[in-house]
Amino acid sequence: MSVCMVLALATPAVALEQNLARRVLAEINLARSEPRIFAGFLREFRGQFRGKYYQLPDSTTRVQTSEGVKAVYEAIKFLDRQKKMPPLSWSGGLALAAAELAVEQGRSGDTGHVGRQSRGMRERIERHGQWEKSIAENIGYGPENPRKMVMQLIIDDGVPSRGHRKNTFSTAFNVAGVACGPHPYFGNMCVIDFAGGFR
Repeated sequence: MSVCMVLALATPAVALEQNLARRVLAEINLARSEPRIFAGFLREFRGQFRGKYYQLPDSTTRVQTSEGVKAVYEAIKFLDRQKKMPPLSWSGGLALAAAELAVEQGRSGDTGHVGRQSRGMRERIERHGQWEKSIAENIGYGPENPRKMVMQLIIDDGVPSRGHRKNTFSTAFNVAGVACGPHPYFGNMCVIDFAGGFR
């Protein structure tokens, strides 16, 4: 069955989530291929901070961060130095692996990389095919806007290793699959699974 047929048969909610997943990968690829353009988005965002809080223009909710605007400045500095990279290709198999966790956590409200039923990242990925070279996973909670989701992962507030940012810009990865869906506590979540290759 073709992808077009699958989308035509999908419920509106599922189709929207699939569209969001594709748009998240498009934003990741924009950040990889044009890091200075993406740094400009972060420069706009930093003006929304008041101490460790920020408030988006289209929202009345104030969001508390761990590090405040300092993490945004650090991400801008990183992007200004980052070399352009090739985009990641979409992997349907990796998207299915990511969807296992997104669906499970959408029901349970859990967070993190290990699902009660779906298990760990490697188990989930290997159920859907064979990966090459290396694998990694990013999970973002909250933003429903794909650019804001990717900005959150690149800023990586409160993550000393900046592991989500490292995965996003790793030269080890050529393909990725994304799955997004509702989360009972954070509103939305996206799981991004990366690999050097996938069959």
